[in-house]
Amino acid sequence: MYRPLCLLPLLLLVMGSCARQTDTFKPRITITSGNGSGVSREKTFSVQGYVLDDTGVAGITVDDQPVSVEPGRRLVQFRFQAQVEGGRGEYTITARDAAGNRSTMTLPVTVDNQSPAIKVTRYERTGNTIRVAGVVTDDIRVTQVLVDGNRLNITPGPRVEFYAETSGIWADIEVMDAAGNTRKQRAR
Repeated sequence: MYRPLCLLPLLLLVMGSCARQTDTFKPRITITSGNGSGVSREKTFSVQGYVLDDTGVAGITVDDQPVSVEPGRRLVQFRFQAQVEGGRGEYTITARDAAGNRSTMTLPVTVDNQSPAIKVTRYERTGNTIRVAGVVTDDIRVTQVLVDGNRLNITPGPRVEFYAETSGIWADIEVMDAAGNTRKQRAR
């Protein structure tokens, strides 16, 4: 004789093991333009980035305005035009996945049209070897220091100390800030 009630515990066990795990992974927002920041020399500029999600991105908004993206993809690139009135502003970027998880990033934007300053604190030449040291400062962030075309390993920041050894008659120093402003100086 068939007893349907006896199969109920087995059916519940099987159904429980098929249950989908909850999606708790929030989308990750990353800015790729302007060295990962919203700094530019111009008042209007393009901000680029991407959103990553394990199940797929459902949508992206910037200041509550939708950004055109292909939904359902795990990695979605986005772009929008920023416009800064005055010298500073901010944009709120929100990403949503299919499970309803949301991530929000507040991106400060700054117009920076001032080149960084270079101060050589030491210049020493012994034979064909030149040793040069100094400090580079910027109102936002120094991102790159080159001596005779060789990029130095620095920690970006508003004040960066550097040291390099090169050969020749002088040392050509070139620095760049987060907005792309550059300054060159020849140490002799």
